[in-house]
Amino acid sequence: MKTRILPANLIDDNTLWNDLILGDEKSFSLLFERYYGDLVSYGNSLSPYAEKVQDCVQDVFTDIWVYRSSLQSSVVVKAYLLSSVRKRIARLFERDHIFRKTASTDDIAFLLEFSVENDLLDDDYATKEKVSYLNKLLNELPARQKEALYLRYHQALSVEQIAEMLDVNYQSASNLLHRGLLTLRKEWKGSFALITLLFSSSL
Repeated sequence: MKTRILPANLIDDNTLWNDLILGDEKSFSLLFERYYGDLVSYGNSLSPYAEKVQDCVQDVFTDIWVYRSSLQSSVVVKAYLLSSVRKRIARLFERDHIFRKTASTDDIAFLLEFSVENDLLDDDYATKEKVSYLNKLLNELPARQKEALYLRYHQALSVEQIAEMLDVNYQSASNLLHRGLLTLRKEWKGSFALITLLFSSSL
């Protein structure tokens, strides 16, 4: 296979994914480097055991390489990787009896402390006090609503992709996002502009 002359950051995910399927180790390495940090961060939001999370992420990539010939070529790579990590952590929980044995990932608690401070402090509407209060409201949401908002806002997944990851239908995923936003708007005492700015692309 010919070496690509484009800089690594300009090669799109689908190109790397399809080259990986064909056995290109460089493409595999580039995808690993591109998403390892995001996947570990997401994994840490689902499990307090950092070393096990790293093992899960590495296992996902190992399986991708070992079973590359059976992978589908038409996938959204980031969503596929995030979903694979979630399923791997669910199996880990089952094995370790952290929660009742089940084929579903519903019982995984979303542990990440949601923070939007770095994104909004420069906005005209945002003050440290307002952003701090917004973060408090976000982190008081039910775990599934918070995870759905995280996947939509931080990971830029579509509603369809979130539904697939959370093993629910499209309407249920959309409802999770809507309910989270409605709760924020109900409890938020300041201008709606900050909420609108934060989640203007969420739905």
